[in-house]
Amino acid sequence: MGIIETNKLVFEYIRRDEEDNVEAIQRAVDEVDLDIKEGEFIAILGHNGSGKSTLAKHMNAILAPTEGTVWVDGKDTKEEEKIWDIRQTAGMVFQNPDNQIIGTVVEEDVGFGPENIGIPTEQIWERVEESLKAVGMYQYRKHSPNKLSGGQKQRVAIAGVVAMHPKCIVLDEPTAMLDPNGRKEVIRAVRALNDVENVTIILITHYMEEVIYADKVYVMDQGKIVMQGTPRDIFSQVETLKSYRLDVPQVTLLAYELQKQGIPLTDGILTMEELVEQLCQLS
Repeated sequence: MGIIETNKLVFEYIRRDEEDNVEAIQRAVDEVDLDIKEGEFIAILGHNGSGKSTLAKHMNAILAPTEGTVWVDGKDTKEEEKIWDIRQTAGMVFQNPDNQIIGTVVEEDVGFGPENIGIPTEQIWERVEESLKAVGMYQYRKHSPNKLSGGQKQRVAIAGVVAMHPKCIVLDEPTAMLDPNGRKEVIRAVRALNDVENVTIILITHYMEEVIYADKVYVMDQGKIVMQGTPRDIFSQVETLKSYRLDVPQVTLLAYELQKQGIPLTDGILTMEELVEQLCQLS
């Protein structure tokens, strides 16, 4: 069993009137099956309303299934007595870092979580140091979070989750509120956690460039998993992605347009370096 596994997962939002009668039911997640292994870097793509954020909230037991089952490290998220352990196993990072940062000094904020679960003081400071170094924010440990940029704040929020020593981190559109530089900072930190710390990463995003280094990509539409594969597998299918109202990385699109002009390039080119290399070989 993987670190995160779902079986026929269904979640429905139910709207009721003032007398508690059901007015409407919206199926946001529709029979989703996942098996995510420990140490993997997984990306989940989808346009707004596709169900990806609702799915993410099941991985931390914020939401419980309407039907089907979610297991986090072998624990059923519907069992209330397991929720505390589940949330320590799968940490959650949201769009707005201001909603997760509560300390007035960076290192105090990162140490709040471990302190809250009774970690000894000496170990707390060890965790604070290692977590801030892991996301490239150690030099800002004495700073006020209010003085940081958006990308720096999000890295502090991620460090706060890392300090809890989770096996898995679920990031629900963590760069949605950031400028391009901030997005690059955060994704660099996320990749380092996966590469160096071997933390399972589940990245929910609609920025295509953020997923090219993932081990596997899932694409959602209308609550269902409609595509899955490596980034190259997924981005080789430009027209299919367009049908789901999704783009591809700019370099992938450029290579695709060059292919249509008769230039013999491979499908699913992911980086500018790869494109330049292939063009140089042609000349």
